[in-house]
Amino acid sequence: MDVFNVTDQDGNKITDEVILDYIRKALGPESCFTYSMRSVGVTPSMDHTAIELTGSDRPGLLSELSAVLTHLKCNVVNAEVWTHNTRAAAVMQVTDEETGSAITDPERLSTIKELLCNVLKGSNKSRGAKTVVSQDVTHTERRLHQMMFADRDYERTNNNDVLDEKHRPDVNVVNWYDKDYSVITIRSKDRPKLLFDTVCTLTDMQYVVFHANIDAEGPEAYQEYYIRHVDGSPVKSDAERQRVIQCLEAAIERRVSEGLKLELCTADRVGLLSDVTRLFRENSLTVIRAEVTTRGGKAVNTFYGRCASGHPVDAKTIDSIRQAIGQTILQVKGGTEELKPVSNESPTRFLFSGLFKSRSFVNFGLVRSYS
Repeated sequence: MDVFNVTDQDGNKITDEVILDYIRKALGPESCFTYSMRSVGVTPSMDHTAIELTGSDRPGLLSELSAVLTHLKCNVVNAEVWTHNTRAAAVMQVTDEETGSAITDPERLSTIKELLCNVLKGSNKSRGAKTVVSQDVTHTERRLHQMMFADRDYERTNNNDVLDEKHRPDVNVVNWYDKDYSVITIRSKDRPKLLFDTVCTLTDMQYVVFHANIDAEGPEAYQEYYIRHVDGSPVKSDAERQRVIQCLEAAIERRVSEGLKLELCTADRVGLLSDVTRLFRENSLTVIRAEVTTRGGKAVNTFYGRCASGHPVDAKTIDSIRQAIGQTILQVKGGTEELKPVSNESPTRFLFSGLFKSRSFVNFGLVRSYS
């Protein structure tokens, strides 16, 4: 028996019957869970074409990818982009600019894959991009975990160890010989979807969770898992133990974004993502994670960014970006509480006057998946 105490994203009890009914159906006997470790590639469908990409991370990467898609007459309707440990993974859903439907022409799909792969490879010859065609369908965030795991983003260099030590979660793995289990304990900063990230990774590593205890009261989360490998054995060696630790650390860190959070809501159009990310790049703002969604003709996008130089983002830079896009269209959160509204519009604003139209702001936050 599994018992979960959950709240909504505001920390309140869930009373919406629509949400409760969805949870019952998702977890009840009618649910259908599928497991897939597909290769990276392009997946055609009726409504859109899903493009999956992994490659070397660098400043301006999302801008380059979206510019290529715009050049190829593709409209990005939904996308999620993660970066971790010099690697990047993205799942993008695109449509044809003219028809608004999926792209199915094999020759055109081949061209899209080739050009995007060239962008992702960059100058890293040893670990380039991967692209193959696949027909399976998997939950986007689950798929991103699988892609980055397959890309070995958990492997660290000595430099990474020094830089990331203070932010790294505390993961420990010991064997409970009396019961033939391995016990994993994790202490980290609490955040939405933390449980999802760790359990998905354990499953993809072929471990079965027999018992678990999760405590997320306050700012810190504590997780305890009693696991065995699918072959029935606990963790067998120190090398396996270290790999489990590294993979769980990576699973938690992939979604952590300590930088700025920029939320955009405006009318959707072809090339919007390209224009917005180009403006970020021109102002030395690097996107480390992104969520792009189209809802009822509106683009509702969230970007997590930091300065390409590694220094704190200058308030004047944020002012410049907001003036160019529109103060009511782009909202900024995280580390810029001192930022004051600018009353005068920048001359750059007129360059985008036909591209960005003011709309009421929509908050596109992450839904808290557990308490």
